[in-house]
Amino acid sequence: MKKMYFITNLQSGKSAIRGKLATVIDLFTANGYEVTVRTTQARMDACAAAEYACLSGKFDLIVCSGGDGTLNEVVQGLVHSQSPLPVGYIPCGSTNDFAKGLCIPSDIEDAAAWMMEKPHHFTCDVGTFNSKYFLYVAAFGAFTSTVYETPQNIKNVIGHMAYILHGISKLNTIRPLHMKIEFDGQCVEDDFVYGMVSNTASVAGLLKMKSFMLDDGTFEVMLIRKPSNPVELQRILTSLMNIDEDIDPDYVLYFRTDRIRFFSEEEIPWTLDGEFGGNFAYSEITNLSRAITLCLGDGGPYNTEPDRKSTQERIASNI
Repeated sequence: MKKMYFITNLQSGKSAIRGKLATVIDLFTANGYEVTVRTTQARMDACAAAEYACLSGKFDLIVCSGGDGTLNEVVQGLVHSQSPLPVGYIPCGSTNDFAKGLCIPSDIEDAAAWMMEKPHHFTCDVGTFNSKYFLYVAAFGAFTSTVYETPQNIKNVIGHMAYILHGISKLNTIRPLHMKIEFDGQCVEDDFVYGMVSNTASVAGLLKMKSFMLDDGTFEVMLIRKPSNPVELQRILTSLMNIDEDIDPDYVLYFRTDRIRFFSEEEIPWTLDGEFGGNFAYSEITNLSRAITLCLGDGGPYNTEPDRKSTQERIASNI
């Protein structure tokens, strides 16, 4: 019998997994798994649990239920183990950004059934950020603190709108950050209000990426320069609505790279997969190509040729 290590965060989102836990475990059991359940007890507990599962030699599959932060912790454990097991994901958070790019059903029971019905293994890139790891985004500047500063009870009640409202409350505190950025033999130095290195379809449920690949060994990088007046701000917003088509290079830099370095005169806060990642004056980000294996159901972004491009287009159109 196959063995599953099921890591679940009972606090994520509206704690919906609590009422469906027995049904999900029964579904996994009916599909031939002996299930061991580990409920997270504290921050980074999912990291330790995932590392244990990989190193123990007792399990065939890890399944994680929780939000993007919980999934990030599991990824940390997978990479630390150096012998990562495949991981399945049941999204239970407030935004579930990464799950959108994987076409994972938003309903808990549907996500579990989808994973079991026609499971496929898909390798996925992971990012290193100094000594840490991230799965889908590392960001600095305006609104990056919004995701982890917005109270959980508010996110549970009004979801994505909570981020917007909390972000608006911070508008008068936004200031540009002077950064020097090096990538692919190039150097850019300017004042930026926002920057992100991503591998996802959406960020905070708001920004939509129309063209992306999860396993191509590169990240999408977006840097937004400081607007000096409302007209410039409007041009920036227009660019963000058409990130792959009509980018205004005077205000928004958008490119792909597998390695990038950030220098600033002061320590600035970063978010990693929607959680506080620390304050740094120097940050180096590198793409670990196809570092982990995801267990997905039928219809996900599988690494197949020649259908990869059309698959990515289909994923983006479903967001």
